[in-house]
Amino acid sequence: MIDKLNQNQIEELLSKQLIGRIGCHAEGITYVVPISYAYHQDFIYAHTYEGMKMEVMRKNPEVCFEVDDTQDTSNWKSVIAWGTFEELHDPAERDEALQVLNNRILPLNSSVTTHLGSGWPFTYNEKGGVDGIFFRIRLQNKTGRFESNQVTPAFSF
Repeated sequence: MIDKLNQNQIEELLSKQLIGRIGCHAEGITYVVPISYAYHQDFIYAHTYEGMKMEVMRKNPEVCFEVDDTQDTSNWKSVIAWGTFEELHDPAERDEALQVLNNRILPLNSSVTTHLGSGWPFTYNEKGGVDGIFFRIRLQNKTGRFESNQVTPAFSF
C-alpha cells in the first residue's frame, strides 16, 4: 500500500533522520547533495565548508530538501520539503545552530562529517567558535509518502 504521510508523521521523519538531500538550482545547473543535518521548529540546520552547494544556494536561495527511511523496497517513508536557504553570520544565530546540531542524537559509530571539530560532541576551538559555515533552510511546504507491505487485520480479537 502506498499512501500519504500525515503532518505528525512528516515531522517525526524529519526529526529522526540525520542525513538528507538538498536540491538546488542556479544558472542552469541543478545540484543534489547529501548533508548531515538537524531539524528544529521548521528549520533544517547544517554545517559545511565552501563548495558548489554554497555557491548555488547563494545565487538562488529557493531549495528543496528530501529525507527518507528505507527498510526495504516495499517498506519506506519519504518527505520532500521546499524552503529558503539562510546563511548564518550573526554569532547568536551560529550559536543556536551549533546548539541544535549538538542536541541531535547520533549513533555511536558516526562519520566525521557529523562532527564539527576534532572533539566530539562538537566543541568550540580556541578561537571561540566553530570553523566553517552554518546555515539553515526555512521550510515552507512539506509533503510525505510511504509504502508498506504490512498486513493490517480486518478485525481484532
